[in-house]
Amino acid sequence: MSAQAPDSQSDWNSRILLAEQILPLLSRLHREHNVVTSVFGRLLINVTSVDIIKSHRYARLVTDRELPLSSTLPILQELVEMNLGTASIDLGRLATGYEAEGASTGSLRSYLERELAEVVGGHSEKQPTDVVLYGFGRIGRLLARILIAREAAYGGVRLRAIVVRRNGDEDLEKRASLLRRDSVHGAFDGTITVDTDKEIIWANGTPIQVIYSNDPAQVDYTSYGIQDAVLVDNTGRWRDREGLSQHLTAPGVSKVLLTAPGKGDVRNLVYGINHADITDSDADNILSAASCTTNAITPVLKVLNDRYGISHGHVETVHSFTNDQNLIDNFHKGDRRGRAAGLNMVLTETGAAKAVAKALPELEGKLTGNAIRVPTPDVSMAVLNLTLDNATSRDEVNTYLHKVALHSNLRQQIDYIKSPEVVSTDFVGSTHAGIVDGLATIADGNNLVVYVWYDNEYGYSNQVIRIVEEIAGARPRVFPRRVAPTELF
Repeated sequence: MSAQAPDSQSDWNSRILLAEQILPLLSRLHREHNVVTSVFGRLLINVTSVDIIKSHRYARLVTDRELPLSSTLPILQELVEMNLGTASIDLGRLATGYEAEGASTGSLRSYLERELAEVVGGHSEKQPTDVVLYGFGRIGRLLARILIAREAAYGGVRLRAIVVRRNGDEDLEKRASLLRRDSVHGAFDGTITVDTDKEIIWANGTPIQVIYSNDPAQVDYTSYGIQDAVLVDNTGRWRDREGLSQHLTAPGVSKVLLTAPGKGDVRNLVYGINHADITDSDADNILSAASCTTNAITPVLKVLNDRYGISHGHVETVHSFTNDQNLIDNFHKGDRRGRAAGLNMVLTETGAAKAVAKALPELEGKLTGNAIRVPTPDVSMAVLNLTLDNATSRDEVNTYLHKVALHSNLRQQIDYIKSPEVVSTDFVGSTHAGIVDGLATIADGNNLVVYVWYDNEYGYSNQVIRIVEEIAGARPRVFPRRVAPTELF
């Protein structure tokens, strides 16, 4: 009789039993301490027993072996008894850290108290910050989905209202339907109902006030109980300080964030790169989250420049079509964009390469860029063709970028994959700003080509929400602390 494989039925059943013990502990941590857990970055929110097993199997990409559930269960049993404040705690890092150094220096409890010292005894109730979405298109509806999920997970920010123009008698029902169903990202995870009398969309128990207005300065948000709100303008109608300042004249709004590249002196932010530059000055009451492409490429360019130096380069973006293009051939004020988006590759320009310099001044004047719009609804790719100051090899670059994706404080911005089978639809729903395709990397001395996938809708929207939480002072602290990419070489 042959020996049983590791994934035999008995082994699977034992894992299920351990996962079922873990589930109520995850719930207690969240409910009693407002703590969210993960396994090497894979969040354990609204998970099943099978999800927990899969997350522990994912650990093999980090540690070269699966993480036993028997290693994380005792950690959770200790955590629920500790007085913890709001945080995101990585069980995988705690388990491997204790195995490597903690076990020989004391008990598990003492190890956890050392690693989580900043958050032990820090539990306190904090009033969530109000958020208003001005516009409710592709990005606006994804921001709504993420905000609703984040409120349930952390409670730091809450979606209070959306502002739109009324488009007929059934406007409210149609907007609720678009939030409920999405051709690219699937159905909303939860329930949505409509209160037509009060013009409210209820999403998973969150009341979203729908405000109809054509003039941002004419809305009194305080009349809806909204105070000191962060307003996210995802219409793209105004991109300079003068236009966006109209929002600040509306009672109840204290900050404005644009989901497009800002013009003039509006600060362009890429979370993970220059979000720490936000100040309390009036100038930073209006900010920009830059573009999806800028968010995708800037973190990768940053870590490559830090290690190898970039003398110059070209960014070619292969970008899914957007609502700005025509469905069939028709007049368009932009060059080439009048041709049918679903039938053509459309060569156009992009300001993403120049916009990188607003977040990374050290790359000012070193990058050029173009874009090709292609007949796919979501997920794009940036090809970074770089000339480096210091020579490297393909294996060295890939090893470095893989370490950055797994171990650095840019883990949420940069992901890494090395599979011969992945295509664009495999990255729909990615929360990362960009994903390096390791198999496509080309290196020849000082010449380097790196391919970066990105969900130009959902990945970008997650970057926007990270900035919203930063502005609101509601970003959950992540433990154990992660290192800067420069510490990896």
